[in-house]
Amino acid sequence: MSHSVTKIWIHGIFSTKNREALLTEKFEKVLYQHMNEILKEKFDVTLKSIGGYKDHVHVLFLLNQNHSVKDVFHCLKGESSHWINQNEFLNEKFAWQTEYAAFSISESILNNVIVYIENQKNHHKQKSFSEEYDSFIKKYGLDLK
Repeated sequence: MSHSVTKIWIHGIFSTKNREALLTEKFEKVLYQHMNEILKEKFDVTLKSIGGYKDHVHVLFLLNQNHSVKDVFHCLKGESSHWINQNEFLNEKFAWQTEYAAFSISESILNNVIVYIENQKNHHKQKSFSEEYDSFIKKYGLDLK
């Protein structure tokens, strides 16, 4: 084999510090655009979908084999929180939770995940982020105790 080949779709989820409802429609679209630029410029990552609600963000991207999931999320969260504070979108200091969740996604369900991410606002009329997060943990058979 002459080349290493990977195709790993990552569905990532991370929340604002203390899960505060700080993400507003006022800057949400430019935030997502900025996150796309970070992923593209720093990691040569293809962002397929991004969306969220007041206290969290979902990203779906094709992981570049030259970078770790940890490094991508560390940079994405760090640079975007710095950018939010620098642009004074809020009257208080913004930060993301330290933790994140990342799941590999099969090509066969990619479109379902895109629809799920794009419909976050409607989804969260019925379910809180905590409930959503707990359902992901159960779905993927994880025990966080």
